Amino acid sequence: MAKSRYVLAIDQGTTGTHVSIVDEKVKVVGKSYQEFKQHFPKPGWVEHDLAEIWRTVEACITKALKAAKLKGSDLAAIGITNQRETTGAWTKDGKPLHRAIVWQDRRTSDRCAELKARGEEQRVREKTGLVLDPYFSGTKMQWLLENVPAVKGALDSGNLLFGTIDTWLVYKLTAGAAHVTDVSNASRTLLMDLRALQWDEQMLSLLQVPANVLPRIAASAEVYGQTRCMKSLPDGIPVSGMAGDQQAALFGQACFAPGEAKCTYGTGAFLLMNVGNAPVASKAGLLSTVAWQLDGQTTYALEGSAFIAGAAVQWLRDGLGLIKKASDIEALAKKVKETGSVVFVPALAGLGAPHWNPEARGLFAGISRDTTSAHLARAVLEGMALQIYELADAMRRDSGRDIPAFKVDGGAVANNLLMQFQADVLGTQVVRPKNAETTSLGAAFLGGLGAGVWESTDAIKHAWKADKVFFAKMGDEERARHLAKWSSAVERA
Repeated sequence: MAKSRYVLAIDQGTTGTHVSIVDEKVKVVGKSYQEFKQHFPKPGWVEHDLAEIWRTVEACITKALKAAKLKGSDLAAIGITNQRETTGAWTKDGKPLHRAIVWQDRRTSDRCAELKARGEEQRVREKTGLVLDPYFSGTKMQWLLENVPAVKGALDSGNLLFGTIDTWLVYKLTAGAAHVTDVSNASRTLLMDLRALQWDEQMLSLLQVPANVLPRIAASAEVYGQTRCMKSLPDGIPVSGMAGDQQAALFGQACFAPGEAKCTYGTGAFLLMNVGNAPVASKAGLLSTVAWQLDGQTTYALEGSAFIAGAAVQWLRDGLGLIKKASDIEALAKKVKETGSVVFVPALAGLGAPHWNPEARGLFAGISRDTTSAHLARAVLEGMALQIYELADAMRRDSGRDIPAFKVDGGAVANNLLMQFQADVLGTQVVRPKNAETTSLGAAFLGGLGAGVWESTDAIKHAWKADKVFFAKMGDEERARHLAKWSSAVERA
């Protein structure tokens, strides 16, 4: 058992960094958050500054420790969760060679289309569980190698390292001692064999990514290294847990049994189901992915990804000026009882599962002379929920399982109107936990398991508590009407 009983969780997300400190009873005793800049150099391109991300992590660690009234030496472990497919390149002394290419970025659409035209998608699916889409890391790495002279130069001189954001953070936390990723993040690259859990030679050759620039693939809970040379922490704290943000949320929701599922509403929305110790090949456009690996046992998941969820609310706020802050959308949407004929397809960055159409674009349909801002706001919320219905329906078909309840998390779950409509169109229970920041909790749990703060997942099961259960109230006829309206709009997007 570890002597100290506090675990620090770094949740490095798409728009900002959260840092939380959790005690042995799974209570959050201190936390901090800081946003960072989004870079859009061309239409469809999205980038992040790796150095700025690291600065937000250090600043948030300092603030979270202060909020908890703790010192760095009080920490037993560090767990990490991260925006998954976002990809960076840096030198062996930790200097970024280019801004990171974000998971939302679509610059490799043509490359993916070319590989599909060559008939490669079936092989990619069988090897990796993924589809050929610019969402994933592999084509981003290929683009960096082919288009950034500094990256090519570092490769030629033996000074290049690639990684997703988890890898970058561990590298910085350990002052370059550990170049590592976990199986859940590696499973999002297009480069890992889903069953062997190793970088795959065929996929590396297909995307022309050399193996020697990639991190070691490790379990989701083990000691990867220890803190060194940090401004905010003493040397020697184990970095001992890691998972991609959606897998961390599944873990933080205590979805440890096959068939248990959760949906996270963040910048995008992500539905994951635990499918047990073997991957399930999707026939309905979903992804097969690694959920986590603990004590040599691998757990797999089915995943449906919607690229835009909370980002659509941000667009209403920042792009259209319909609301002053994101939380205002519920009050505005409540001004009307229904959207009438208005429907919104949130394809602002293409459509993810089950359509996988990177060229799709956002759409308001059914607008008339009497459409108001309230109708638009309600349509945005309903559009978020309707795309989740499509993912859930595909998941039921692929898994052969009914889904009696969905656990939900993320910022948007505070919106009762959205959660009730989600339960209505799914025709099932939607369960909101008391602590909706389950992504951070998942990182904390994994870090604590890796360092011996907790011996098993039992403590996590006991700590998880429901806040509210939303029961389906909508009739079959009304649900069918909403779904028909949605399907028609998606065809036009």
